[in-house]
Amino acid sequence: MADVVVVGAGVGGLAAAARLQAAGHRVRVVEQAAEAGGKLGTLRHDGFVFDTGPSLVTMPHVLADLLTATGADPDALPLERLEVACRYRFPDGVVLDLPGELGAVPDALDAALGPGRGAQWSAFLARAERIWDVTHEPFLESPITVGDMARLSRRIPDVATVAPWRSMRSLGRRYLRDPRLVMLLDRYATYTGSDPRLAPAALASVPWAEQRWGSWYVPGGLGRIAVVLRERLEALGGTVETSAEVEQVLVEHGRATGVRLADGTVHRADVVVANADAAQLYGRLVPGRPGRRAAARLARATPSLAGFVLLLEMDDPPPVPHHQVLFAEEYDAEFDAVFGRGGPPRAVERPTVYVAAPDDPAVVPGPGTGAWFVLVNAPRHDPARGLDWDAPGLGLSYADDVMAVMASRGLDVAGSVRHRTVLTPADLERATLTPGGSIYGTSSNGARAAFRRPANRSPVPGLYLVGGSSHPGGGLPLVMLSARIVADLVGPA
Repeated sequence: MADVVVVGAGVGGLAAAARLQAAGHRVRVVEQAAEAGGKLGTLRHDGFVFDTGPSLVTMPHVLADLLTATGADPDALPLERLEVACRYRFPDGVVLDLPGELGAVPDALDAALGPGRGAQWSAFLARAERIWDVTHEPFLESPITVGDMARLSRRIPDVATVAPWRSMRSLGRRYLRDPRLVMLLDRYATYTGSDPRLAPAALASVPWAEQRWGSWYVPGGLGRIAVVLRERLEALGGTVETSAEVEQVLVEHGRATGVRLADGTVHRADVVVANADAAQLYGRLVPGRPGRRAAARLARATPSLAGFVLLLEMDDPPPVPHHQVLFAEEYDAEFDAVFGRGGPPRAVERPTVYVAAPDDPAVVPGPGTGAWFVLVNAPRHDPARGLDWDAPGLGLSYADDVMAVMASRGLDVAGSVRHRTVLTPADLERATLTPGGSIYGTSSNGARAAFRRPANRSPVPGLYLVGGSSHPGGGLPLVMLSARIVADLVGPA
């Protein structure tokens, strides 16, 4: 039996903690914020409840596996499958309601975009499925090692399937002749905070996985996931300490031995699991040469994009599907702005707008009201070298711009807004201690990006990394998979 300290009560930290407690260890979670959840945040105001982070559950079997492995009743967290996965509005005004069932997708594409589009997408997804078959076990469900890379490199057919020399955009264009289908595919690169022109072709597995297992919602909001995981951990005997910021990971004789909090409290441990952002962990919390070296490697990676968020409290909102995407007129210009091509990183003039509008009485104060989450891709908060999101008036003026863009694309709801909350990348940085508000830590830009993402086993013995900034990456299912990987690395008591 080991004493384990988990730094951070995001989904990755809570999932790892629950797994380790169920395996017989003694687990304490310390969280700098007043509430658990991390980037899976919840904001409540005047009877409205908002998820401020993820708004979609994909690969629900990963969540079910986590609940079952920790002795929880999966019915404690019921999921609702969405009949319309997402409504897409393209720059030409065409609207596509993408079904939540894979078998219905080709006909919907033909009906909205024209005959033959469903066949194009199906041909692409067949390739994406083969990529999934090759990559999911070694790259998503295991702690990636040099041996994994060597074994894959010797399997020539598998290498040809994954096409590591191709970008996601390049692979898509082999199958998708309609530019709107390419745009649809490009959006999935943003699931990892990346540019589709640079993200590896292996990310084609993302749309395949989403459409294979469907799009799901947690009634009451996705923040319920963190609540249930915390409850499960505590029922098993683990503890969660909030408002407890870690000042340093203690390293003695070359091994992690616990943490020291900002108030001077020391928690000794045999194992430390860090659910903190990897750049924050290595740049500030881990002393000595291993931390400096890891921080230097991370500094060479491209940070992921950030997000600019509006939380809209609505009266008499229009009837809309749960998820909508209003595509930018110039999608490449959006990625240029966010990642600083052709000038410094900058706010996107006419961004793609994502809207989550759950039809859920549990998140609104009464009938005829709506709690809308609006997100646009944004450059990270970087006053020294990029955009200062704390500049006076910037957040409010950009919020007005986003609302105007929505109206120009047929979703004019300004007259229905009772109250508006604005959250910038700087706000995310402060809330979660994520440098710059980069949602996923580092991006997947470049063929080697997956191998440069921080490993779950750190260079300091006894210290492990979990969560979206470490292997295998961001997004709820991958974060939960990282927790399983870490629990397996630590082993049973």
